[in-house]
Amino acid sequence: MSIFKAGRATQSGVRVTIAGIAGNLTVASGVTISLLCGIVLAGFTALLFILRSNNPLSGLGIAIALTVIFNLAVFFVSPFLMDMVQSWLYKTRWVSLAEIEQRSAETARVLNRVCRQKNMPIPRLGIIDDQNPTAFTYGSLPNSARLVVSEGLFKYLDEDEVATVYAHELGHIVHWDFAVMTVASTLVQVAYLCYVAIREISRKVDNETAEKAAWLVSISAYIFYVIGTYLLLYLSRVREYFADHFAVEVTGNPNGLSRALVKIAYGIVTEAESSKQPSRLLQGTRALGIYDAKAALSSGTAYQVASSPEQIGRVFLWDMCNPWATWLELNSTHPLTGKRVRALSTYAEQLGLDTEFDMGRVVAEGRRLDKKRLYSTFLIDFVLLNGEWLGVIAGGIIGFFIFPNAPFKAYIALPLVAIAVILILKRLIMFPDTSSAQPKDVLTLMSDPYASPLRGQPAQLQGKIIGRGDAGYVFGSDLKLQDSTGMIYVLYASRFGALGNFLFGMKRVQGLIGMSARVKGWFRRGIVPWLDLELAETDNGTKITSHPAFSSLVVAILCFGISVLLFLSPN
Repeated sequence: MSIFKAGRATQSGVRVTIAGIAGNLTVASGVTISLLCGIVLAGFTALLFILRSNNPLSGLGIAIALTVIFNLAVFFVSPFLMDMVQSWLYKTRWVSLAEIEQRSAETARVLNRVCRQKNMPIPRLGIIDDQNPTAFTYGSLPNSARLVVSEGLFKYLDEDEVATVYAHELGHIVHWDFAVMTVASTLVQVAYLCYVAIREISRKVDNETAEKAAWLVSISAYIFYVIGTYLLLYLSRVREYFADHFAVEVTGNPNGLSRALVKIAYGIVTEAESSKQPSRLLQGTRALGIYDAKAALSSGTAYQVASSPEQIGRVFLWDMCNPWATWLELNSTHPLTGKRVRALSTYAEQLGLDTEFDMGRVVAEGRRLDKKRLYSTFLIDFVLLNGEWLGVIAGGIIGFFIFPNAPFKAYIALPLVAIAVILILKRLIMFPDTSSAQPKDVLTLMSDPYASPLRGQPAQLQGKIIGRGDAGYVFGSDLKLQDSTGMIYVLYASRFGALGNFLFGMKRVQGLIGMSARVKGWFRRGIVPWLDLELAETDNGTKITSHPAFSSLVVAILCFGISVLLFLSPN
């Protein structure tokens, strides 16, 4: 497919002001690494104290030394471990700059120019024989960096677009992002290992005081691990913005990178439609790659059928305006595509260029959205989405303050009642009546800026079942449905829970693949859009019923029933 191409700057080496949304790379890197180094230091120190070091000061010195040695080892050894993974899992083929030049002459020019300007050698260049388009870099120092792309990048992208992707990856090398992320990622895992190790040690310590101290340290390590994980995700998103900015400055082609991002999403979706197995490459390099494969569905679907850039832009409304998008992005390694394209459009405007996707119109449309509809139910929905835990807390508080003299069983029964009430409310909101569900198409559903991961939108879709939703798992029960506008995951739920899903996946799914079907259910939008299935009918008359609301109803009834028995039982 081809769409109108917006222009590029007449020369490379331009200067554009970084978009405000990008954050501060230095601050993000410094805070993340400092905190994570502190976590590892605390872990080593705690281990030494718990092992009853005779001299705490010397133990602290040893801990500092071990931390430095450990971080240096990770910094220099991890690239070679990654090389082994590359060779074993992905069969990476290391190539010369001349081969890259044959595929994209502009890419070779960009590599030569940037490396000469930055006084660093050209990275070791690799190509992986995988048709899913992606690119990533890793290493420890800029003079030993590896820059790897897949064959799919050359399949789906034009020459100038490939050059912007290589420039983006060069940005990671110049900014030392790969080194920061290599160390930071390892430190987060070490923090978790410290938590596990200290927790286990605490169970074996005879001294009660030492046991309590070890338990507190292990809980602290886990809290730091959680904080570190979110800081690491924030750092990962910030570095993507700065790498995009670097690519724009060295190529003068913000529109080329905008196209590249959307076409990479399109390539991932296209390959998923024809593949029966998941791409190990995309799964294994999700955090490293230029694009989060999990988020490809909406942008890739839009590009697949769009007759104009405006149609693609509408899909970005959810990324930019929906409060759920902001919340869910906190758990993502990459910024949402709409936000990246918006930043790239800002750079194009600074250069006096037409924009590839009319993000100004998208932003204007976003301002006209019904803010009450967007935000009024968000807090309530957020509470309900996490309602079971909150029900336990609410029930406990009610019991403590309203019935302070109640027997202990009340403190069990009241939280169970609260859980039952929340589950019933949640079920009513998540699964509204589908009797009036209207026929829709995938693109229309994905273009809805008000879509929510909680409030299901009743919808009917007509398409073809093209595979399992969890491709590669031979007993997977979820489906992939493709209509004339794109692909969507359709999630099946048996009345009998995981066992019923397993049996359905084992006995029935394979026979459904390739059939045309009409499906009815509830559309939801998160980082990945999906449809919770209620009913599917194939052209040959096969009917599949799904019951996603059944399990929550059963749990609610059980909670309420147990609470009643507790209240009626004698003291």
